[in-house]
Amino acid sequence: SELIKPYLGSKYKLTEVPKSLIFYMSKHSGPVNEIQWCPVREQSHMLLSASMDKTIKVWDAVDTGCCLKTYSCHSCAVRAARWSSCGRRILSGGFDSMLHLTDVETGKQIFSSKTEFRISALRFHPTESNIFICGGFSPEVKAWDIRTSKVLRVYKAAVQQTLDILFLPEGREFLTSTDAVSRDSADRTIIAWDFQSAAKISNQIFHERYTCPSLTLHPKESVFVAQTNGNYMALFSAQRPYRINKKKRYEGHKVEGFAVGCEFSPDGTLLVTGSSDGKVFFYNYHTAKIIRTLSAHKEACVSAIFHPVLPSLLATCNWDGEIKIWQ
Repeated sequence: SELIKPYLGSKYKLTEVPKSLIFYMSKHSGPVNEIQWCPVREQSHMLLSASMDKTIKVWDAVDTGCCLKTYSCHSCAVRAARWSSCGRRILSGGFDSMLHLTDVETGKQIFSSKTEFRISALRFHPTESNIFICGGFSPEVKAWDIRTSKVLRVYKAAVQQTLDILFLPEGREFLTSTDAVSRDSADRTIIAWDFQSAAKISNQIFHERYTCPSLTLHPKESVFVAQTNGNYMALFSAQRPYRINKKKRYEGHKVEGFAVGCEFSPDGTLLVTGSSDGKVFFYNYHTAKIIRTLSAHKEACVSAIFHPVLPSLLATCNWDGEIKIWQ
């Protein structure tokens, strides 16, 4: 993309809150569960989307707003989809319990495997590009190796469902958020794991009685944020013992049972989240104050993500199958 080229050599500048709609992209016939910009900077005009309509789409979300490819390898809703680090493959998992690794160019499956559970979360290892972690409607989370198409390790959580997975820097440890919340206990809501040994490091991280549908890591500081169904985002240390910051809570948006995603801007100054009322909320990371809200959608906005290279370019998606690009 000619628009991205001038920014490739330079340092990312300050993120501004986007004000105007550039593209309105609506080709999904069901809710969009997840969107992700291509991690290869030169190809970051491409946006990936996974939908309840059983499809994955790749868009040119910078130059034209057009759908470039549609992949229909799943027979049920696609809950999770991720770019590989090289940008040439897409890993996807769905409610058909299938895992697919698809070649972006040809649309052919490089590998496919049936799991024993419906998949709701996928993450590639940050330094080992052939390894990913898969979780869903199961007490177990599994690490897979693409080269062998086999399970490397099993992490036993004693919960019913994994909602999200977050690798901590370097990938030696990772977190899972789960649905394990009862009236008398909130342990196991967020669990920290040792990636190599599959041992639990801690399950006493978050003590509020809310599930956390989404976890996100700060790009520069050793902290992470958990989106909670208590309509606020909580801030934690990303180092043991992963203590919560009791002085900061990012509140004002609504979650209400939707898997609403949250993310930091690439410079780490803003924290952005969707909201079940269709708005996007921009928080000052340091003060936790709302800087601005954007009335982005009529239905629940489940994801809002800043572009990794172009300052202030934002993609949003919602429960009505819409994807919008803002600047």
